[in-house]
Amino acid sequence: MDIRPALISDVRGIFELVNLHAELGDVLPRTQTQIKESLSDWIVGSLNNEIVACVSLLRYNNNLAEVRSLIVSDQMQGMGWGATLLEAIITEAKYRKIPKIFALTRAEAFFKRAGFSPSDRSHFPEKIWRDCDQCPVKDNCDEIAVELQLEKASHLYQTPEQSDTFVLHRKQENM
Repeated sequence: MDIRPALISDVRGIFELVNLHAELGDVLPRTQTQIKESLSDWIVGSLNNEIVACVSLLRYNNNLAEVRSLIVSDQMQGMGWGATLLEAIITEAKYRKIPKIFALTRAEAFFKRAGFSPSDRSHFPEKIWRDCDQCPVKDNCDEIAVELQLEKASHLYQTPEQSDTFVLHRKQENM
């Protein structure tokens, strides 16, 4: 399992994975340009040089970020890729000193296992303005809002300094 910050060479693989799942209605589509412009916000899982999982962290302000496009390819489902990516993105949010993260999801139980609590989407007007108003199923949305206060999550995951993701991220910055 290779979990790491995304590289420019990963853009096409991320794009293909995201848009395959966007066609299924699991996530919103992203263009290659959008992915490239936000590349530092993406973490990927790769196997044999193929992107098989991804997640991004969209910062709205100093206090809030969204876990977006958490996707694991169908052939890798149930192998721990999603939980590992979620742990990595939580670690990244801690490193960036973001006190609260949230997601809109149909996989509420998955996020609850990671310490997220159910919330109300009205707590995240930034998300509604940015994405929800443009979503084709906005009037029949079945996603649940979940949030995680990171200062309360320190018992769930390692600190950024102890994390392999942190070490990987810092190594890549120094290259």
